[in-house]
Amino acid sequence: MSKIAAFFDIDGTLYRETLMSELFKKFITHELVSEEKWTDEVKPAFMKWDRRQGDYDSYMQKIVQIFKETTLGLSKEHVEHIARLVIMQKGDRLYQFTRSRIAYHKENGHIIIAISGAPIELVSEMAKKHGFDDYRGSVYEIDNNGIYTGNNFPMGDSESKNKEVSSLVEQYDIDLSKSYAYGDTAGDYLMLSRVGHPFVINPTKELINRIKSNEKLLNKATVIVERKDVIYRIDPNTIDLL
Repeated sequence: MSKIAAFFDIDGTLYRETLMSELFKKFITHELVSEEKWTDEVKPAFMKWDRRQGDYDSYMQKIVQIFKETTLGLSKEHVEHIARLVIMQKGDRLYQFTRSRIAYHKENGHIIIAISGAPIELVSEMAKKHGFDDYRGSVYEIDNNGIYTGNNFPMGDSESKNKEVSSLVEQYDIDLSKSYAYGDTAGDYLMLSRVGHPFVINPTKELINRIKSNEKLLNKATVIVERKDVIYRIDPNTIDLL
């Protein structure tokens, strides 16, 4: 008998901020990245996004690039240690809605899977902390000695996540028509499209536009917005973008 699964994006869907930015801060405190990297390279992109004058992806691309540069030559064990510290200190900063959905799926015996564009070292720790059955994340290549080479295999785009969903369906014999997915950006679009119960959490404008152009997804998607101490369920057919 086919199984029911719940696929969760992490950043912006489960976790209230971005794990990669927390890892970047730890790199600074551990003196792996200089303060100048933040002030000269990352902060300008962050400030543009924070003022809503720039886009989030540009900010994250800066962090990802510095992560690749910083880990080059480092041991995987070193980065895993820092990742554990990040999750230990910040891993409970979840949205109330998605936290409750994890509990719901556990109670109903569903397979719970994290699929995130964050480095696998962070995703694995987050998955362990919250009792996920499996996980996928961006992989940064290591050599035979466990040292990062500078090559990476990202997981944040829609096609990559979709490919992993297909692999997981085969691995666990999952019935997608009865399964669930939770995401917030266009990187989650195909994953959301394939399941019977897609939940869109605090969606980006790009994701909303894609949903509105896909009648099948539009009619089955549940849009959730969580702000302050209020959770809203919004009919995607009535969303009026300003």
